[in-house]
Amino acid sequence: MFKILKTLSKSLGGSKPAAAPAPAAKPGSLLDKVNKGAPVAAAKPPPSPKTPEELCGITGKMPKEEIRAQLKLLFRRYNRTASSLDAKLRHEAETMLDAIVQVREKHFGEI
Repeated sequence: MFKILKTLSKSLGGSKPAAAPAPAAKPGSLLDKVNKGAPVAAAKPPPSPKTPEELCGITGKMPKEEIRAQLKLLFRRYNRTASSLDAKLRHEAETMLDAIVQVREKHFGEI
């Protein structure tokens, strides 16, 4: 163990060579555009929201029993995630649970 610590201390504590100066940016470079606040490229538009069926992976050709099994699997997965401490996961789970309810009501009637 002492050998490992000695090796680590040598590799971390050794003298570092002087860094070469950074090359100067050309006028009109990306850095200049960012500093001036000019737009570099147009941002992509956000993706269009998916339908509840698309979110759940349900197609129009699926039989009712297959739809029921898919919804059951998704509900089990996202119901567990709904109590996560991670806000992003919780939000995704709530979105999916809402989609599952909508698809279930559409195909099997009111709950």
